[in-house]
Amino acid sequence: MSDRLRVMSVFGTRPDTIKMAPVVAALRDDPGIEDIVCVSAQHRQMLDDLLALFSIAPDYDLDVMTEDQTLTQITTRVLTRMESVLEDARPDAVLVHGDTTTSSAAALAAFYAHVPVGHVEAGLRTGNRWLPYPEEMNRRLTGALASYHFAPTELARGRLLDENVCGDDIIVTGNTVIDAFAQTAGRRDLPLPPHWAALDLNAPVVLVTAHRRENHAHMSQICEALRAIVELPQRPQLYWPVHPSPRVAPVARDVLDGVPGVILVDPIDYAQMVAAVKACTFVLTDSGGLQEEAPCLGKPVLVMRDETERPEGLAAGTLELVGHRPERIVAAAQRLLTDTTAYAAMAQAVNPYGDGHASARIARWLLARLRDGAYPEPFAA
Repeated sequence: MSDRLRVMSVFGTRPDTIKMAPVVAALRDDPGIEDIVCVSAQHRQMLDDLLALFSIAPDYDLDVMTEDQTLTQITTRVLTRMESVLEDARPDAVLVHGDTTTSSAAALAAFYAHVPVGHVEAGLRTGNRWLPYPEEMNRRLTGALASYHFAPTELARGRLLDENVCGDDIIVTGNTVIDAFAQTAGRRDLPLPPHWAALDLNAPVVLVTAHRRENHAHMSQICEALRAIVELPQRPQLYWPVHPSPRVAPVARDVLDGVPGVILVDPIDYAQMVAAVKACTFVLTDSGGLQEEAPCLGKPVLVMRDETERPEGLAAGTLELVGHRPERIVAAAQRLLTDTTAYAAMAQAVNPYGDGHASARIARWLLARLRDGAYPEPFAA
């Protein structure tokens, strides 16, 4: 091992790029670490926009994305293309994030190359291998391959211990998404999302995202629920940056195009999304990251899923599971629009996902562990 620890961060979708960007910055700022960035481009355009926002220049680009790609295609391309990257870069450790197919395939490639893997946002579980699909199994596979586990909460750490992961290999850091979100929300140059000016900001605004594979079969029901919401007496407006997936966009536009109070736009960049969260009334989503991000700004989150790997938010009261059935989605939205006590309870609940310094803890711990064999305390200053 050289005097400087060579750490490669691998990511390639919008969510994991957001969450790994502050980790890359923390690695870059540590004089004991030589940071290396490898992107898969599992999401090409979304990735490039974020790389520009966070000023990240990748050292390696696997460029795996194809139109309407399958999970098998993503997995095999990442796995085979990582082989030569690892041989060339010779990192001392590889960091992957969360639950993406890029993460599990890159972790397997690193394992084959005898390179230790650090799993950022480790230990999240629903207990159901099919929900969310394929993310739940991606997390479990990555966890089984990882040598070091950066758990966002004590509950996540407990799950890893239940799976017989050595406690010395786990550190509770908080979630890096809070680092990225707080830093971005504090910027003075946040751009407003497209067509935001068309909204009546004296009326409620519901920010919507929906794209999970598990919801593809239910997208028509979700869209019918959204149409019913804008017809409520409170006349809320919906702002939905529609995912380009052929299982999502055509359905959304078929049901909701031209409906009064509904604004459908193409995907917006991360800075615009942060601005939208700041300005909205509440969030209706099936995303993972927004479950952690929106409560930072006091925004209630209704989760259009039957399970979540983030039960800490449910326990804290920042989240509510509403599934995909229209009657349940509409009832939950109406409650937030009419019951000020219910709204305040969610808006004022304490976000359980960290204090904005998770990335620095990861860099410090990894350096101390690999260089000195030390075990820093989880929330050491």
